[in-house]
Amino acid sequence: MARFAYGRSCAACMLISFSLLFPFRPGYAAGKVTVSRIVLSGSVNPASAQYFSRALEQAHADGSAALLLELDTPGGLVSSLRLMVQDVMASKIPVIVYVSPSGAQAASAGALLMLSAHVAAMSPGTEIGAAHPVGMGGGDTQSDVMSGKAASDLAAFARSLAEVRGRNPEWAEQAVLRSRASSAQEALRIGVIDLIAVSPSMLLKEIDGKRVKIGGRELALETARARLSVIEPTFQEQALMRIADPNIAYILFLAGLAGLYFELANPGAIFPGVAGAVSLLLGLYAMQMLPVSITGVLLLLLGVLFLGLELFVTSGGVLAIAGLIALFAGSLMLFVTPGSGTELSLFVFLPVFLVFTVAAVAILRVVLRSSSARQLSGQEGLLGESGSVVRQIEGASAGKVFVHGELWDAVAGEKLPEGTPVRVTGMKGLQLQVTKTEE
Repeated sequence: MARFAYGRSCAACMLISFSLLFPFRPGYAAGKVTVSRIVLSGSVNPASAQYFSRALEQAHADGSAALLLELDTPGGLVSSLRLMVQDVMASKIPVIVYVSPSGAQAASAGALLMLSAHVAAMSPGTEIGAAHPVGMGGGDTQSDVMSGKAASDLAAFARSLAEVRGRNPEWAEQAVLRSRASSAQEALRIGVIDLIAVSPSMLLKEIDGKRVKIGGRELALETARARLSVIEPTFQEQALMRIADPNIAYILFLAGLAGLYFELANPGAIFPGVAGAVSLLLGLYAMQMLPVSITGVLLLLLGVLFLGLELFVTSGGVLAIAGLIALFAGSLMLFVTPGSGTELSLFVFLPVFLVFTVAAVAILRVVLRSSSARQLSGQEGLLGESGSVVRQIEGASAGKVFVHGELWDAVAGEKLPEGTPVRVTGMKGLQLQVTKTEE
């Protein structure tokens, strides 16, 4: 018994000693190192920020050694960027931002996100920078006081991130104030990024042993033999990130206008109005994530107003033509934001606008034709209708006639016996005025 107790004590001592020498760290259990991986392409918006935050939490909960973010973005909302940077700064595992594949970019908000990363890497043939904030006006707004304040604030934010991560603070400031951009080779040479890697697997091998600061302590990365585990976006996240594309936003916006326009022209259709309202709201939600031109938005609204007035004001098509011209000009100006990467593709714009124009003209034609057509009900619908006498008319003494499938009281300027064919010439109250006609 004593020998058994002694052996058990020795085993316990060895286990304690081993745990002290090799403390447990997430992602390194049982010799299997796991690095979680996500891919963000497109604009930085609330949906992508939500996806990134959830993936970071899941990676930590799964015991991943790090989170690898493969990035390709033209920029996006500063508010969403700040949320993502806060998540990186508060992360309990290293965040590796990798601009990939070749030809990708980390522009505007993407550049600042890279500055905040524990490890910043780029593929050959990629670029980073041009982080000057773009306002609702789209173009150069340096003379505007509010724009100047926003740029100065963002420049200080970029500089502080670079200083925390030991990167080039002067370049970070110039990327915001002067829209400076750099290739991967230049960014590596001036200390903006840590390395250039041709693939994610090569990246993990090259950063093996690199020391990063997590929560005030240093941690050596052990990623040479790490296994990549992909964290996919949910359906909701995919849908919201997808509609943030300017081309999708434009299609939804025009589809919504077409649906509402059809509903106004044909009240009671219901489905076009409901579908149009949903599409329009989705389009507006997507546009609030994108840097749009205020002039373009106002022209679109003016075009909608003109098209709507055409349904109620007889202008001979002048208002409709003016509305389509305003929509065309507004569409061209809507995403005029040089360097932001959020321009509207002509291959999307022209077909969509042509389809919308044809639909609007067809609806207007139907409305104009129905408004100019002869009335088929009420007093106007009875004038000129033919019928026959079913009870004799004694001149000014009313008789009965059968007209338009109904019996009516009727008077005439002469005596009309039963069976006489008549035509309606007028109506006073509920009494018809008729005259005799030939068979």
